[in-house]
Amino acid sequence: MSPFQYVRELVVYLRGLPGASGYGSTTTAEQVTEGLDLQAYTAIVTGATSGIGQEAARVLAKRGARVVFAVRNAEKAQKVMSLILEETPSARLEFFHLNLASLKSVRVFAAEFLSRDLPLNILVNNAGLLLKKFDLTEDGLERTFATNHLGHFLLTNLLLERMKETADKSGIEGRIVVVGSEATRLAYRDAIQFDRLHDAKSYWSVPAYGQSKLCNVLHTKELANRLQAERANVTANVLHPGCIDTNFGKGEFPFSFNKYVEELCFWVSSSFLKSIPQAAATPCYVATNAGLKGITGEYFTDCNISPPATRKLIDMELAARLWKYSEELTASSRSANELGGHVESLSSGNL
Repeated sequence: MSPFQYVRELVVYLRGLPGASGYGSTTTAEQVTEGLDLQAYTAIVTGATSGIGQEAARVLAKRGARVVFAVRNAEKAQKVMSLILEETPSARLEFFHLNLASLKSVRVFAAEFLSRDLPLNILVNNAGLLLKKFDLTEDGLERTFATNHLGHFLLTNLLLERMKETADKSGIEGRIVVVGSEATRLAYRDAIQFDRLHDAKSYWSVPAYGQSKLCNVLHTKELANRLQAERANVTANVLHPGCIDTNFGKGEFPFSFNKYVEELCFWVSSSFLKSIPQAAATPCYVATNAGLKGITGEYFTDCNISPPATRKLIDMELAARLWKYSEELTASSRSANELGGHVESLSSGNL
């Protein structure tokens, strides 16, 4: 992308000018879904108890969709679901426990969901984290990579057949929506550190986060190609929600040794940041807009298709390598179907 393009995009963003879709950086999730009737839809949203995940879940429920909260904290889920029900008493909400950093938890979640024989039209892979300190999961995997990419990779694969079946039966195109980030620009120089990914000595928080977001984009690209080859009535797209005025990342950036410096940086940038309703617009747009039928493998910003910022985002050889690597990491644990008859329910029921 040329310097001229950067300046142009910055001006469009700051002024909230609409793109080809008719929407821009100041558009909200409620605006992009206005007038929609989603009664026939079931959506899963990971990380639905805070930030854009919570807003996306609220708006999808407000438009009539059954929304499944795929989150770790049952208490937070119940509080958020209660707030949504106060606004929309007819909302159809369910909670299923999901810890994306645990491959076992992902498989149990998928098995429990599939055992309920629920349809699935929309999967919003939203949850994410940024960690200043290196940490390994119970599976021996670097936690940022495991949570932001690998957990979603496995979750999507386990639920994909249900999405295809739902699309075939209902005639409604299935939508897989992956929340990426422009932080892909900050990934390690060699893009993905396959040989050192789970090594503490090679870890640095910001590039590790950028690496995980690059994995989100490449996963989506490869998945979209595979779905197209199958002629499945399911699409997969990835997006950058924008820089958001939330607490995400506070206390985790390298400069956080001085909380006053960190607070100053967030305060200075706050006038350029999106509100949560604005940031949730692009996920909701990609998940529900009828004009996107058949569009897959694209990268969206501000509810518009965006050109790739770096070549790494369209490196299909790297995407294929990541897919194979991710399959190898997830291959050792049992499938959702194998667990199906032995699932201990972790859900807290409906509201």
